[in-house]
Amino acid sequence: MAYLALNDGFASAIAAANPKHFAPALSPAAPKADIPAGFSALEWSVVMLARHDRPSSLREPGRFQKFLGRIFGEGFNRRLADPKLEALRRMAVLTWHHSYSVPKHEIRAFFEAGFSADHYELLGKRVAEVHVARLFRK
Repeated sequence: MAYLALNDGFASAIAAANPKHFAPALSPAAPKADIPAGFSALEWSVVMLARHDRPSSLREPGRFQKFLGRIFGEGFNRRLADPKLEALRRMAVLTWHHSYSVPKHEIRAFFEAGFSADHYELLGKRVAEVHVARLFRK
C-alpha cells in the first residue's frame, strides 16, 4: 500500500521551492472565516424546542386574548428574555413551519441579532434533516 507523507522534509522543500502550486486558492471577493458558523448547545436547544411552538407564538396577543388572560390568568409566554435567543427562536419557528419561506423582516432581525447567512443555512439544513428523518422513520 502506498501513501504520500507530506510531513517529511522533501515535500516541504518542494513546497518552499515552488509556493505558487501549493498555496491555497483564496477568493479576494468573499473571504471565508477560519471557523465555520455553528450554534452553541444552548442555541441548539432553543432550535429544537421551537419545533413545538406554533407560529401564533410569534404574534402579540390580541384584545380578546388579553381579555381572556385577565379572566383566567396569564397564558404561557414562550418569548425568551435574551434578544439574540429570541431572534433565533423566531427564525427557528418560522423555519420549522415554513421552511425557507420566511418574511424578509424576520431574516433582517435574525442578522441584526448577530447571526450570519451561514447560521441561517445551518438552521435550514438541520430542520430539513429532522423532517426527512421523520418521513422515513419505520
